[in-house]
Amino acid sequence: MSRPVVAIVGRPNVGKSTLFNALAGSMISIVKDTPGVTRDRIYADVTWLDKSFTLVDTGGIEPDSRDILLSRMREQAQIAIDTADVIIFITDVRQGLVDSDSKVADMLRRSAKPVVLVVNKVDSVQKFMMDVYEFYNLGIGEPIPISAANMMGLGDMLDEVVRHFPEGEGGEEEEDIPRIAVVGKPNVGKSSLINRILGEDRVIVSDIAGTTRDAVDTRVTWQGRDYIFIDTAGLRRKGKVKEELERYSVIRTVSAVERASIVVVMIDASEGVTEQDAKIAGIAHERGKGVIIAVNKWDAIEKNDKTIYRHTNRIREVLSYMPYAELVFISAVTGQRIPRLFETIDRVIENQTLRIQTGVLNEILAEAVALQQPPSDKGKRLKIFYMTQVGVRPPTFVVFVNDKELMHFSYTRYLENKIREAFGFSGTSLKFIIRQRGEKE
Repeated sequence: MSRPVVAIVGRPNVGKSTLFNALAGSMISIVKDTPGVTRDRIYADVTWLDKSFTLVDTGGIEPDSRDILLSRMREQAQIAIDTADVIIFITDVRQGLVDSDSKVADMLRRSAKPVVLVVNKVDSVQKFMMDVYEFYNLGIGEPIPISAANMMGLGDMLDEVVRHFPEGEGGEEEEDIPRIAVVGKPNVGKSSLINRILGEDRVIVSDIAGTTRDAVDTRVTWQGRDYIFIDTAGLRRKGKVKEELERYSVIRTVSAVERASIVVVMIDASEGVTEQDAKIAGIAHERGKGVIIAVNKWDAIEKNDKTIYRHTNRIREVLSYMPYAELVFISAVTGQRIPRLFETIDRVIENQTLRIQTGVLNEILAEAVALQQPPSDKGKRLKIFYMTQVGVRPPTFVVFVNDKELMHFSYTRYLENKIREAFGFSGTSLKFIIRQRGEKE
């Protein structure tokens, strides 16, 4: 099941970034006393008790501002509200209840999403509690006093947040249907691909980059098998972003990738692979998803007998961190190689759920160790006792060793390559957990 998305919203300068950093555990957002400093919405994965979720930091909402930047931030915050499962609405006890808070509360009420109202900068409950009661007037629930800077009251707030998470959404039947997220830069042909598969104009297609504002789920049946395709807003390189809205579509991509088991990263054949494509693919790689690189508009470029090799080599070079990714050359407009895309999706699904018996795995391990001795440090050599597979999507392996510190990442990579040589696992990343013998599970 996918991680829920939690968005922090509120007026500028009430402490959103401070709260985000406190929960994310690192200084990710820029924090200054100038309203409107958080220009970029940043996301982080957070765990509270046994619940994991994606936390989103937003620019402040200034409901009536004519300032271009603040009005853009209002649009971005609206995207966060639309995307989120739960919203943390943050206010400031020192400034008190202001008119803008009421207007933000109206926006949140219209969203019909669960809202957790928090009152920040309550460094002393005795001193400020009477002022906290004033926020009941917003009419969106009980205000929870916190101090983000001093890490006070965050447990009560998070208890309330996770209480609103959907339980087992989608049901058993939906869980069995493969979910495929289609991601890429604006105007690369994501919506055209889904429309081609459907044979109808279900998703708006336009030459204006960034037409698809929200992730759209579409159920598709291909040769008797069901799939759910998730179309996302395009991601555009920061330097090109005149309309700040594009910058914030990253959270929709993260959210869509989170819900998918396979990610199709679309690249424009006429442009070739770019640094931004690498960043988009990296989101799927980090989250251990199956990855297919679909080079679109293949019909629109001049070709000779070396074109496909040149494109393949360039993609492998830029995306060198994910050599396992499958590669297909397609045209969403003409339908060229769409059947090949579905064959590749099915193959990646099989590889993601492939389980290797422990005995077979350890035969491969023994052979790998014999061919290349494990590393040593200061006279102490790494000993690998055994390996076992503990999970799928992505296939996850636990390696038991005498000393975790001796397990260099290059040797882990070597073992991964040996497993891939034996079992393929094309299209999916592999996850390795290194455990010291005697270490608790």
